Amino acid sequence: MRLPAFIVAAVIALASLSAGVAAASQRPPAIVGLPCESCRAALAGLPAMPPTIARLAPPDEPGEPLHVHGTVRDAAGRPRAGVIIYAHQTDHRGLYPPAPAGTPAAARSHGRLRAWARSDAEGRYGFLTVRPGGYPGTDIPQHIHLHVIEPGCALYYIDDVLFSDDPRLTPAQRTKLDQGRGGHGIATPARRNGSWRVRRDIVLGRNIPGYPGCGAAPTAGAR
Repeated sequence: MRLPAFIVAAVIALASLSAGVAAASQRPPAIVGLPCESCRAALAGLPAMPPTIARLAPPDEPGEPLHVHGTVRDAAGRPRAGVIIYAHQTDHRGLYPPAPAGTPAAARSHGRLRAWARSDAEGRYGFLTVRPGGYPGTDIPQHIHLHVIEPGCALYYIDDVLFSDDPRLTPAQRTKLDQGRGGHGIATPARRNGSWRVRRDIVLGRNIPGYPGCGAAPTAGAR
């Protein structure tokens, strides 16, 4: 049985559109919010499907356990699913432990404490790790570096996770480090069952120069 020509044409057009959408989602995202010296490291070793809650430090990592969590939303306050958050940090001594063999060259300076989390249908993401140390011999406070990857659209760094109870986080450091990129990064740690918890909500594109918008945002419950 031969299908009518208009049906064949519609099927071909739909297949071409689907292929175009898939190709767009696989394109490397544009790096915005420049300058960003380490943005390419966020793509080095990126897994195909990161978990919603990722392990940034192994369970036996020395230090105080820490759970970083938050919600990813667009400028209108709607949850965004499928956004990838890349994190890397120092260990409890304030050092970047050496990256394992096979780590791509672009990411070696980030050490081995690095991971990716992917926001779920309600925009939630999280990392299980340890509380980092500030850089030894400096006044740099404790922090966790974060980058946002909006697949097929944009890649940029946002304000680090900072800790409000850190003695190094002086008023001068607050002014310098809290720029509101992707929302504010200063979090208030809370103890729960022997572990620290901090919340770092993310607003996509906020205070990011050159942010392209990255299309419509799905609402809560979107798949």
